[in-house]
Amino acid sequence: MAPSPPRLARELGTFGAVMMGLGSIVGTGVFVSIGIAAGVAGPAVVVAVAVGALVATFNGLSSAQLAANHPVSGGTYEYGYRFLTPTLGFAAGWMFLVAKSASAATAALGFSGYLLLALGADVGRWLVPVALLATAVVTAVVYSGLRRSNVTNVVVVSVTLAALAAFVGAGTPTALGNAGASFAGFFEAPEGGGGLRAVLYASALMFVAYTGYGRIATLGEEVKEPRTTIPRAIVTTLWVTAALYLAVALVAVGAVGADGLAAATAEQAAPLEVAARAFGVPGVAQVVAFGAITAMLGVLLNLVLGLSRVLLAMGRRADVPRLFGRVDAAGTTPGPAVLMMGAVIAAIALVGDVRTTWSFSAFAVLVYYALTNLAALRVPDEGRLFPRWVSVAGLVACLGLAFFVEPLTWGLGLGLLAVGLAWHVVARRLRARDATP
Repeated sequence: MAPSPPRLARELGTFGAVMMGLGSIVGTGVFVSIGIAAGVAGPAVVVAVAVGALVATFNGLSSAQLAANHPVSGGTYEYGYRFLTPTLGFAAGWMFLVAKSASAATAALGFSGYLLLALGADVGRWLVPVALLATAVVTAVVYSGLRRSNVTNVVVVSVTLAALAAFVGAGTPTALGNAGASFAGFFEAPEGGGGLRAVLYASALMFVAYTGYGRIATLGEEVKEPRTTIPRAIVTTLWVTAALYLAVALVAVGAVGADGLAAATAEQAAPLEVAARAFGVPGVAQVVAFGAITAMLGVLLNLVLGLSRVLLAMGRRADVPRLFGRVDAAGTTPGPAVLMMGAVIAAIALVGDVRTTWSFSAFAVLVYYALTNLAALRVPDEGRLFPRWVSVAGLVACLGLAFFVEPLTWGLGLGLLAVGLAWHVVARRLRARDATP
C-alpha cells in the first residue's frame, strides 16, 4: 500500500481560530476597501457593507458545513473533490490562489501606504519597495511554523481592534456633526454613476473584505474538534466583523464624506488615517495608523498561511508539482508552498495600485465561494448543520455579484480560470502517463 501523505498537527482551539479569522478579515477590508467602495457607491457604501455581510453569512455557514464534515487543509479545493468533481475542485483551488494572492498584495501595499504616510515619507516612491519587504518578512514568519504565527496573530488582532475602537469613539461626534452634508446625495458616487449597479459593485468589493473567515476552514486539518470549533469560530468572527465594519463606515463617511475617503485611498492608500485627522482629537490619527500597520501585517500573515495550505493540498494530488505537497519533519509547515506563495504575492504587489489588486480579487473570490455553496448543497442530510436554502442563497448571491465588477476585471478572471483548467487537463494526462507501466 502507498504511504499516506504527511498530515499537519491539530493545534488551534476556538479562540485561536476566531483570532485567526479576525486577523484575516480585519485589515485590508476595513482600512482600505471601504475607501475603494466609497469611490464606487458614494455614501451608499454603508449599504454595501451590510449587503456584503449578509452574503458573507450565507457563505460562512456553507464553509462551516463543509469544514465540519471534511476537516482537512485546502478549503473548497478539497470540498470540490469530495462533493463535486475533480475539475470543479481544481477550479476552486485555482481561483482561491488567484483571488487571495491579489488580496494579499493589496494588504502589503496598504501596510506600506499607512506606514509611509505616518512617517511622512514619499508614498509614490517607496510604496512598492516597502510592500515587497513586508511580504518577505511575513513569509519568513509563516515559514517558521503555525504556533509562532498564531501568537503573532493574536497580538496583531488585539492592537487592531483597540485602534478601531479609538477611531469610532473619537470620530462619532465629528461624524454626527457632518452627517447632513456627508450623506446628502446618498446614491451619488464621487466617480460618477451611482445607483443600484454601483451599490452592487461596491457590495462585491465589500464581500471580499469579509472572506477571511474562510481561513478558518482552510486550516481545518490543524483545528481541534473541527465539527464544533469551525462553525462556532466562523459565525463568531462574522458577527464581530459586521458590527465593526458598519460602525467604522458610518464614522468614516460621516466625518470626511465618500469623496474624501475615495481620494485618500487613491492617493495614499490610507483612508482611515486621513479621516482620523479630521476629528481634531490629538493622537487618534497616529493610533489608527499604528493599528492599520499591524492589521495589514496580520492579514498578510493569514493569507500566506491560507494560500500555502491550499497549494499544499493541490501538491498532494499533483494538480501542481508534488514539491508543494511536502511538509517539514515536525508536520507544522509546508515550506515549499509558503515560499512559492510569498513570491507570487510579491510579484502582484509590483502593480502598485490597491484598487486594481482588490477589484481583481473580487471576481475570483466570488467564483470560489459560488463553488463552496454548490459543494455544500451536496452534503448528505445526516451530516447537515444548516438548511439547504442557506447554500442556495449564497450561490445565487455570489454568481449575481460576480458580474457587477468591471467587465475588464471579470474578463481577465475568466481568462485565468481558462488557463488553470487547461493546465489541469495537462496535469491529469501527465499523471496518467506516469501511472502507465
